Amino acid sequence: MSETVTYEVPTIHCAHCAMSIREEVSAVEGVDDVAVDLESKVVTIRGSALDDAALRAAIAEAGYEAA
Repeated sequence: MSETVTYEVPTIHCAHCAMSIREEVSAVEGVDDVAVDLESKVVTIRGSALDDAALRAAIAEAGYEAA
């Protein structure tokens, strides 16, 4: 079953930030799609059986913190 989760990431501000987050989060098991909205500073992740801790760790690995 597909699900969608969103995280606020207040420190993202450019295309490089978005690319880094997309790259790390896309590698997490179950992730089908990652969208980063620079204006609202929100990361939207779609997939199945998404693991909150793994997603937050992937965002942290990219150098950012999910609020």
